[in-house]
Amino acid sequence: MIVLKSDKEIELMREAGRIVAYVWQELEKKVAPGISGKELDRYAERIILEKGAIPVFKGHRGFPGAICVSANEVIVHGIPTKKKLEEGDIVSLDVGVKYKGYCGDGAITLPVGRVSPEAKRLIEVTRDSLFKAIKQAKVGNHLSDISWAVQSFVEKQGFSIIRKFVGHGIGKEIHEDPRIPNFGKPHQGAVLEKGMVFCIEPMVSAGGYEVEISSDGWTATTRDKSLSAHFEHMVAITGRGAEILTELSSE
Repeated sequence: MIVLKSDKEIELMREAGRIVAYVWQELEKKVAPGISGKELDRYAERIILEKGAIPVFKGHRGFPGAICVSANEVIVHGIPTKKKLEEGDIVSLDVGVKYKGYCGDGAITLPVGRVSPEAKRLIEVTRDSLFKAIKQAKVGNHLSDISWAVQSFVEKQGFSIIRKFVGHGIGKEIHEDPRIPNFGKPHQGAVLEKGMVFCIEPMVSAGGYEVEISSDGWTATTRDKSLSAHFEHMVAITGRGAEILTELSSE
């Protein structure tokens, strides 16, 4: 069941989303060769707490980090470790917070120093696919119009859509109905209505879409060890289209 959010609830989620965006902004300043995932995690947690929020991932089903730090072939759910990032790596940072009872969730992928042309293009295509999907998140469209927007664009660029993980609804809980795949035929599934709030999150591989889960039960990598990128925005369906909640205000 998709729970519609009131204007007041969306305002609270907008506040949570701005915290997510602020954390990204501050982490981006720190991402460089020589920094570890653990250091980024500690820094992010400190910022989240200073903003009066809590890191919703920490302890969720046993996850040990405040954020997910997923480098190179790691698609999602990378546990922050002491391993240092190196020149030419790419790293996805997934941030989730709870603020005044409502969640905010989003992810970005960043280059670490100078990266290969393929890595740069993978990041750009994944980010662009997210915005193409967001354009389809409007009243009267179907849920799968979002999915098709991602798949049709990404595959034309020669990359693969990860199928094991999907986007989701969000509200008082970090994961709510519906599930939002990044693949599928258009004009199917639920009709979008004002008040729906979704996390749209393309996960894209430079190689195949097959996934392996490591022995820690969390870290998801591409089976062929190809690079993977991940972008995610939390959006609200409004009468004027989709509003991105995970961005800083114009001020």
